[in-house]
Amino acid sequence: MHHCWLNGKITDVASAPFHFNDLGVLRGYGLFDYFRTYNGRPFQWDWYWERFERSARILRIPCPVTQQETRQIVSELFALQGGEDCAFRFLLTGGFTGDSISMHTPNFIIISEDLHHDAPGEHEKGIRVMTYDFVRDLPMLKSTDYKHLLILRHEFGERGVTDVLFHKDGYISELSRSNVFIVNGNKLITPHENILEGITRRTVLELARPDFEIELRPVTLQETLEAEEVFTTSTTKRVLPITGIDDRVIGSGRIGPKSQVLLDRINDLVRSW
Repeated sequence: MHHCWLNGKITDVASAPFHFNDLGVLRGYGLFDYFRTYNGRPFQWDWYWERFERSARILRIPCPVTQQETRQIVSELFALQGGEDCAFRFLLTGGFTGDSISMHTPNFIIISEDLHHDAPGEHEKGIRVMTYDFVRDLPMLKSTDYKHLLILRHEFGERGVTDVLFHKDGYISELSRSNVFIVNGNKLITPHENILEGITRRTVLELARPDFEIELRPVTLQETLEAEEVFTTSTTKRVLPITGIDDRVIGSGRIGPKSQVLLDRINDLVRSW
């Protein structure tokens, strides 16, 4: 059974008293964050909290608890679900409203969830993605607005893809829920605008600095299609190769040697976390 903390009270998820007249439901006024534990410890906890607070400030939704208080809540939820590694989702909304527009007291929910498990062979074969002309609204924060992804998911099966690569005016930004890197020679290149600055992205950049020439800059769709290697990063994906974009095969069609190096480095990091 999974539990959640809602406004000061821990309960099982099914019993949480969350109502439809929340501004997150009525107006899409909400944000979230998502992280996981390794060996019982939240991965990059300070970085995740820093991003969560920044997102809340941008949306002007006050967070009702401190970082220290939240860490204690996470520990209690971790113990309740048996002490096995799991994921946590933070959800902060404008709260319940009487007139469908005014914010009074935000709702803050912390939910423990099962971990995402890799599809067999996915990190060797990589994934295929489709392109889509779009830039997320307020891309620097993790808002709850994922309607474009949910609409496009209906096309994934017929097109044989698992995700979508957003681009605009010839430049890529990100996948629906993860960052994008390209590799050419010893250069590791990733977009720096119109993106959510992912925590795994930040981790990979640190792991790569000793041996790669790093470029944070606009990245065109054309150079992405022509790159030696392309991969995506996120909490659930770590370093996951992108081996097909639309009808274009990237590189060898399997994980490239530089992507493999970075995947091995992050795997080594989390094993000893």
